[in-house]
Amino acid sequence: MSTDTIFALASGRGKAGVAVVRLSGPGAVASAAALTAKKLPKARQAGLRELRNPTNNSLIDQSLILIFQAPDSFTGEDVVEFHLHGGPAVLNMLYEALLAMDGLRIAEPGEFSRRAFEQGKLDLTEAEGIGDLVNAETAAQHAQALRQMRGELGQIYEAWRQELIGALAHLEADIDFPDEDLPGGVAAAVAPRIADLKDAINTHLADGHRGEKIRDGLDVVILGAPNVGKSSLLNWLARRDAAIVSDIAGTTRDIVEVPMDLAGYPVTIADTAGLRDAGDVIEREGVRRAAARAETADLRIFMTTAADPELPADYADLLKPGDYHLVNKIDLDRSITDIQRETSDPRQNRLSLSVTAGKGLEEFLSQLEADVVAQLDVSGAPALTQLRHRQALEDCTAALARFQIAADTLDPELAAEDIRLAVRSLGRITGRVDVEDILDIVFGDFCIGK
Repeated sequence: MSTDTIFALASGRGKAGVAVVRLSGPGAVASAAALTAKKLPKARQAGLRELRNPTNNSLIDQSLILIFQAPDSFTGEDVVEFHLHGGPAVLNMLYEALLAMDGLRIAEPGEFSRRAFEQGKLDLTEAEGIGDLVNAETAAQHAQALRQMRGELGQIYEAWRQELIGALAHLEADIDFPDEDLPGGVAAAVAPRIADLKDAINTHLADGHRGEKIRDGLDVVILGAPNVGKSSLLNWLARRDAAIVSDIAGTTRDIVEVPMDLAGYPVTIADTAGLRDAGDVIEREGVRRAAARAETADLRIFMTTAADPELPADYADLLKPGDYHLVNKIDLDRSITDIQRETSDPRQNRLSLSVTAGKGLEEFLSQLEADVVAQLDVSGAPALTQLRHRQALEDCTAALARFQIAADTLDPELAAEDIRLAVRSLGRITGRVDVEDILDIVFGDFCIGK
């Protein structure tokens, strides 16, 4: 347990009716006692007290005080919370009084959660879930973060790790006690269990990066020739003038991004430069960026017009299953009521609409939202949410693949070592092994006070 006592604002910054300042560490209760002349309230019972600076007895504020004694607290240490008025002057005076006390310092970002991890109050996946919950902006992000914070993802990895530990125990017993009456061919005996586990992990990995997309947002890009209505569509989706709309070809030269919430899921819609043989170096760079963004996007919306509805041949390399082909400006020809949805290319979701006249937009949005929900559904099994999870699981499956080779060649020492490496890979995800080198990465993006 750290000898430092840390403190920080646990509520939002800026003026507020109430602010919460949290202390954690061996000096938390004594520090609270030094700020008030009255006896502190009992643990887990709120008490109203005047807070005064011990150095000059100046009044800071009236505050509710809550005490959580170790180990029954978020961090596993003694924790004190001050619930006081959220004015900058009040907080500055309290900080000044606390900093004057021996052994107290302002917390680093994520230090409260890191102490909770170090005291065994939560594993690393749960800590990451807390960080994601604080940053959640959509219902899907909230649901995913809440499940992870409650340990659903960590429980999956820990169950796999325990399965491997059981197999490793049998392998090591076979190696260490060869003269004992143990069943022979232990590696071959456990191989089917290991194969089933490897398949389960591979299925978990083959999720289309669903959890990461929910956490970071689905990337959607709008593509097409100049003046087909790309910027107008972006503005309609964003419900604001996010991009400049003009009859002049080549108005959009850089990528214009708009984060938005579609059916409760995070999506970033990107408007791009018109795809054509550009005339100047700036527009050529915009076209290059548009093509590059199309390659990496999760979903592409290609736009043409009723006057020339077919997709250009050079779009074929960019088109992928599930992409959209929107035929815009059907209002400009009264003889055109709809563009045939059937197409020889099964990769296209082909719809006709008019952005300026408002025709077909709601139908397109409904289908787009349904596709987003289908890709990022949070109702199934918990999905991995971090790149480090994916890397550790890939290391684990690689070790399990090597185990199969060692088992087939009757090399128990190598087989055991591969299982041991697989166990360590899973342990890195939850923090069940030495993970000091990744703690700064996990907690570095947390806000101060959490």
